[in-house]
Amino acid sequence: MGKLKGFLEYRRVDPPYRPRDERIRDYREVTTRLSEEALMQQAARCMDCGVPFCHALGCPLGNVIPEWNDLLYLGRVDEAYERLALTNNFPEITGRICPAPCEAACTLSINDSPVTIRQIEFAISEAAFARNLVRPQFASTPSGKRVAVVGSGPAGLAAAQQLARYGHDVVVMEKAHQPGGLLRYGIPNFKLEKWVLDRRIAQMTDEGVRFETNVQVGEDISARFLCRTFDAVVLACGAEVPRDLVVPGRELSGIHYAMDFLAHSNRVLQGEIVANADLNAAGKIVLVIGGGDTGADCVGTAIRQGARQITQIEILPMPRQWNKSENPDWPYWPNILRTSSSHQEGCERLWSITTKKFEGNNGKVTGARVARVTWQHTAGTRSFQEVPESEFTIPADLIIIAAGFTGITRGKLIQDLGVETTASGTIAVDATYKTSVPGIFAAGDAVLGPSLVVRAIAQGRETAQALHTFLRSGNSLKANCQR
Repeated sequence: MGKLKGFLEYRRVDPPYRPRDERIRDYREVTTRLSEEALMQQAARCMDCGVPFCHALGCPLGNVIPEWNDLLYLGRVDEAYERLALTNNFPEITGRICPAPCEAACTLSINDSPVTIRQIEFAISEAAFARNLVRPQFASTPSGKRVAVVGSGPAGLAAAQQLARYGHDVVVMEKAHQPGGLLRYGIPNFKLEKWVLDRRIAQMTDEGVRFETNVQVGEDISARFLCRTFDAVVLACGAEVPRDLVVPGRELSGIHYAMDFLAHSNRVLQGEIVANADLNAAGKIVLVIGGGDTGADCVGTAIRQGARQITQIEILPMPRQWNKSENPDWPYWPNILRTSSSHQEGCERLWSITTKKFEGNNGKVTGARVARVTWQHTAGTRSFQEVPESEFTIPADLIIIAAGFTGITRGKLIQDLGVETTASGTIAVDATYKTSVPGIFAAGDAVLGPSLVVRAIAQGRETAQALHTFLRSGNSLKANCQR
């Protein structure tokens, strides 16, 4: 624990956002940092709760949160980072972008504000980098085994780093221009600046991980070559198929998927491509369809591009507004209204809205015809009905569909490898992340479907452990292919 009765002496303090008028003019991170004294006080709020739900229930990684809270309060930053790095490969990333289910599960959340776990994690990791504590880690003896990791998102990176530290020769194959997957191309810079990612990838490179970019596995490299060259393969290719909105007018120009919009913005900022005016919100009336985090990221990006007006709609009803400090559904994640920094920057939000059709002129979208709905809950299921005579038009010359994802891309790689998939469109695995093909493993959103970065990291680590056990037992994908 931190300080005895510290949770009674100190109130929760969150780091403030940078001023709105300042932050919307750039793409730098919106959150500021607390002082060292303030952080130690926040760590002191961690109580001797006996059963740390933050660790056991809230965190997919099983972070030993009470331990590094206590160590930070005592000023033992080096040891705090050691505890943090035991379970999390990228705390400087999760400390920035994780929604912090650990805080929802914090025992203080029963009737008070939870410990600022995510901010403390962020502070410890950045202090570790500043003190040169984050160094390459090497295996004592090389295994002589080669492993390919397909995809360089959070699951792929975590699996690759763990496998390299086990002594295996690891090659990460990424179809994009730079490694990072969702972390680089899906998350805006104002939430995660890319130098943070580059810094960690540099460490992984020093540890022996090789990154092969601009490689479309299954096309540039065949599945047969993969199987004959590597002793094992990890498929961490994500759930990239977006959920479409099949309504009349969908063919009009000016309607884009959220990930196309976000990736385009990030690629322009990184100097990879020249801006495409059709994917830029400058001077436009923007409609974002989908009320989740991805939709909020689109709102923040459109504001920075200079959108004239932004509306975000969601088919689900508005969550309950909760102004109290505790978690009404402790220790589980509460379904309450959340307002992100992007929403605070300027956006109209509408709930219980269904899209009927897209309207346009000369092949270009001019708006969306929508209607209000009501929701009913019966026998454990819920359904909605359209409110009669509630239709209206939302003008827009740029519409972004942020309705989630449906599963993996079932391209040539998946077909040629012959791995089984599930009805929901993900890769089927057993309890040890083995696919139907011996020697091929899968992790992250490719298995989970769209999920949290922290869950992807956890699965990447667990997959690496299972794969390491597979290789140590004398098994090999390459040997099977050569029979």
